[in-house]
Amino acid sequence: MYAVIKTGGKQYRVAAGEKLKIEQIPAEVGAEITLDQILMVGDGESVKVGTPLVQGASVTAKVLAQGRHPKVKIFKMRRRKHYQKHQGHRQDFTEIQISGISA
Repeated sequence: MYAVIKTGGKQYRVAAGEKLKIEQIPAEVGAEITLDQILMVGDGESVKVGTPLVQGASVTAKVLAQGRHPKVKIFKMRRRKHYQKHQGHRQDFTEIQISGISA
């Protein structure tokens, strides 16, 4: 059984037991969370597609860690104009493990 969930403005295809890093959500490490924005649920040949969400479906997950991705370096330069700009960014994430899918 799998589901397509929406969180943090992105969509993820998940199945029970999978680990994934999503946009940061306010939850303690070790807490059980429920994701209720389910776009699609599939189980073998049967597929339920929401309009836009599947009614009554939810995904439970356990928070494994809160962290930050590696730094992305941004460098802008205009040739012959003596313009250089350095910038960096680190995105926060929450690592979760999918416990179960209910449809």
